[in-house]
Amino acid sequence: MADVRLRRGRGALGFGFFAQGVTFALLVTRIPAIQDQYGISNGLLPAFLAAVPILAGASSVATEHLVKRVAPSVVLRWAQPLVLLALLGVGAGSQMWHVAVALGAFGLSVGALDASMNMLGVSLQRQYGRSIMLGFHAAYSLGGIVGASAAWAGAHWHLGLFTSYLPAVVVLVPLVLVGSRSYVDQGDPAGDVAGEKGAGGGSFKLLLPLCLVMACAYIGDSTVANWSAKYLQDVLGSSEQLATVPYNVYMVTTLLGRAVGDLGVRRFGAVAVVRCGTVVAAGGFAVVAAAPGAWVGMLGFTLLGIGLCVIVPQTFAAAGRLFPGAASDTAIARLNIFNYVGFLIGSPLVGGIGDAWSYRGAMLVPMVLVLITLFQARSFGAVEARYRVGHERRAGDRAVDVGRGGNEV
Repeated sequence: MADVRLRRGRGALGFGFFAQGVTFALLVTRIPAIQDQYGISNGLLPAFLAAVPILAGASSVATEHLVKRVAPSVVLRWAQPLVLLALLGVGAGSQMWHVAVALGAFGLSVGALDASMNMLGVSLQRQYGRSIMLGFHAAYSLGGIVGASAAWAGAHWHLGLFTSYLPAVVVLVPLVLVGSRSYVDQGDPAGDVAGEKGAGGGSFKLLLPLCLVMACAYIGDSTVANWSAKYLQDVLGSSEQLATVPYNVYMVTTLLGRAVGDLGVRRFGAVAVVRCGTVVAAGGFAVVAAAPGAWVGMLGFTLLGIGLCVIVPQTFAAAGRLFPGAASDTAIARLNIFNYVGFLIGSPLVGGIGDAWSYRGAMLVPMVLVLITLFQARSFGAVEARYRVGHERRAGDRAVDVGRGGNEV
């Protein structure tokens, strides 16, 4: 019965990741349409984009304290429908304050969603005793493909935002509510008292390298999410319809990379996989910056997806291993804040540099920041980052811990 419960929990959480991928892709790939519908200027757009991660970060902080009173599954059960309804609100208004309220609600609910979703993923991975986080994030990538494809169809048929968003919300809200009944929380809710104490105070410094990696990875990811459509359309001269494609290409490559990522991690170790991904991602930014046209730009976004796809899942999993038991919820909530720090820095940074100088030059900034991961990669294979139960596999004379070799939403 326990195995059945875990499998159902894994399937339900995987669908939750998928739904969030759909939702986020529908939002970010229609940014030019949102800008046009509400008359948001290029100068004001970065402020709107920055407000979402600020509110999401505050919500993640609140979730750290909330899950001490209610289970992460309860938080996720109600946060996900709120995110979907907020998306619908983005497409339903006509005045600037309408979109401001809708994006505010989106930010607050998505912070709780991201934190609780990754808490459940890390605790499930611990109960499975092997790396499964990349599979959850593969489901997110698949959702992103579906959402970006729906956005392309909306742009192709010149549909309004509300019309484009309504089918996804009508379908996904009841499905995530039904699926939420199968979520599985911590296998050992009592956790580890020492571990809980370790999640704060001086031991928080163990999390700092991972926080830096998370921020840099999301600077790169936010550049693709928030600026790929405008970059292709305004810099590389594509149509609005074609401008929705880079994010779709990016999500396809993240899906493929995450689908096979656990195998690479088990074979070569987390440090090697993270370093390889970092180099490929940096190369992708270089290609985007130098691209003479839309199709070469698309190649750059393809490389970005292949490179960045492993970093975030590995970062969440490493944090869960550093702080086992109930303390991992606190660690995940704190680490999740740097998801939004990355978005907060990345979106206005690229937009500001692009307006003041050149959008091509702006693409080199996240390239340099992502390369910082090379110097922090050992944090993914630290001796301390082990499961405390017998989840090790031996290859010859070398023990390979699934936590160290294994691995994200």
